[in-house]
Amino acid sequence: MKEPFLSAIPLITKIEDEGYEAYFVGGSVRDLLLGRDIADVDIATSATPQEIQAIFPKTIDVGVEHGTIVVLFSGKTYEVTTFRTEAEYKDCRRPSGVQFIRSLEEDLKRRDFTMNAIAMDKTGQFIDPFHGKQAIENRVIQTVGKAKERFSEDALRMMRAVRFFSQLNFKIETKTREALIQNAYLLKHISTERKLIEFEKLLAGKNHRNALGVLHETELYMYLPGMALYSEGLIRMIKYDTTGLSIEEMWAFLIYQLKINENEMSTFLKTWKLPVKKIKKIVQIVKWLKVRLKMDWTDESLYEAGLNTIFSTERAYNLLHNQEIDSRINHLLEQYEDLPIKQRSELKVTGNDLQEWFQKKPGPWIKEILDRIENAVIHRKVSNDNHSLREWLIKCNQN
Repeated sequence: MKEPFLSAIPLITKIEDEGYEAYFVGGSVRDLLLGRDIADVDIATSATPQEIQAIFPKTIDVGVEHGTIVVLFSGKTYEVTTFRTEAEYKDCRRPSGVQFIRSLEEDLKRRDFTMNAIAMDKTGQFIDPFHGKQAIENRVIQTVGKAKERFSEDALRMMRAVRFFSQLNFKIETKTREALIQNAYLLKHISTERKLIEFEKLLAGKNHRNALGVLHETELYMYLPGMALYSEGLIRMIKYDTTGLSIEEMWAFLIYQLKINENEMSTFLKTWKLPVKKIKKIVQIVKWLKVRLKMDWTDESLYEAGLNTIFSTERAYNLLHNQEIDSRINHLLEQYEDLPIKQRSELKVTGNDLQEWFQKKPGPWIKEILDRIENAVIHRKVSNDNHSLREWLIKCNQN
């Protein structure tokens, strides 16, 4: 056993010393078996929230109605959740209620996929009533019990299935895949925020191309924000391996493949409830990608785009042309660093200088002249120093 499990063993021992059961459960156990990095562990117990609070002096109520208590123990925090069964689900997302129980197997029975329904005790022994270890060994994503029931309880599980397919490169078990097709329409009940989380994780997965293919084949994409009209664009997207792109670059590449026009890009991204700052960044990448496809970078376009957008645009451009993702990036960095200025604030002239030189009051004319100076400096028509700029302006006015 390794960290972070080792640090949590004394916590489990303390619960057991009080006469209750406690186990590691969920994603941390799955990732241990997969050899993946583990950030934190979840603990399930037969003790009720009130019994956990009686054992540990420092706790936080974060979801006590659902059985979860955060325990502060030895300088770390742990989510400890009581074994539970769930009443009928409402809105295809949340159970109408939960009932605390003392049975680990009944608790594992309510989970989504067999690989996530494995528990481990403090000695490293696995409790695996639904053969999750075998599913991991066979690299299969399979629901606990009937897939149709699991997906009708919580429709987000369908997106989770495809997301795991992307991240783990497992195959989706036949009946589970069939249930995705039969129940895809239930995804309309799930909030955009939750769909977004799963979709971005899917895009970042190593098997994302095939995962996008599953979204298309099962028609789950029809119930993702703004995607229903873009079947052909999604197929185009599947042709490219976007590994190496940032999440903003992936969104930009997706928009380009969907052929969403410039006026509708922001609207499309807003339907996904992306942050405004992220939307602006994505739109800029698409804008400059279209420019880049028509021409090579110039001093002017490098200046206008800015370094981050240049890199993102070039990576998308390289992907479209089946080139190494970072091809020419170093060259563009050198070209950018060689620019006379990187932004207007670097100009060695101010509005006050212009007022003094021309003996005029403030007005729109200042911006017009600064625009001319900026353009001239970028195109290397004049050096960016105060004296040269003054002489150049005087000469221009004389002409």
